[in-house]
Amino acid sequence: MKNVINQMRSLYPISDDTICILKKHVELCRFPKRFQLIKVDSFCKFAYFIEEGATRSFWLVNGEEITTSFSCEGGIVFSMDELYYNRMSEEFVETLENVVTYKISLDDLLHLFRTNIELANWGRIIHQNEYRRLHRSHKDRLTLSAKERYEEFKRQFPHIYQRVQLGYVASYLGITLPTLSRLRAQK
Repeated sequence: MKNVINQMRSLYPISDDTICILKKHVELCRFPKRFQLIKVDSFCKFAYFIEEGATRSFWLVNGEEITTSFSCEGGIVFSMDELYYNRMSEEFVETLENVVTYKISLDDLLHLFRTNIELANWGRIIHQNEYRRLHRSHKDRLTLSAKERYEEFKRQFPHIYQRVQLGYVASYLGITLPTLSRLRAQK
């Protein structure tokens, strides 16, 4: 769990004791590229800590996949709808590469948030960071040019932008693939 633990500790000082508690609740899993971790019309009662590989989150809008986020080594992916509201997810997650994860049930994760202050604070920080990312993304779409959005994307996802299909990046930025190709050609 090296990448996961390093990322957790970069956000909040998690003790070795808390890591031991967390390890008792996770299960190592491996998934192939293009595997749906969170699927359409299906409950997913797990969160996934990403040790190796990358994922993308997306919505289905009129049958079209709209990319909403990316995650890679050290990140965590789960459905907030399911974790907090016991509702089937409206956002889905698929692997972009072969992925190694540590799976934890949402029930166990909520229990750890209630009983371990370090994990509760870490969870608060990941949620506030995600809120800030979503807020900035929304603002960027309304105020920045396509080129500025692309540059901001590269700063926001430095470990992702060269690993994913350009169509996913264009979808995330709200631009067409030909526009993204032109932006990438302008150095």
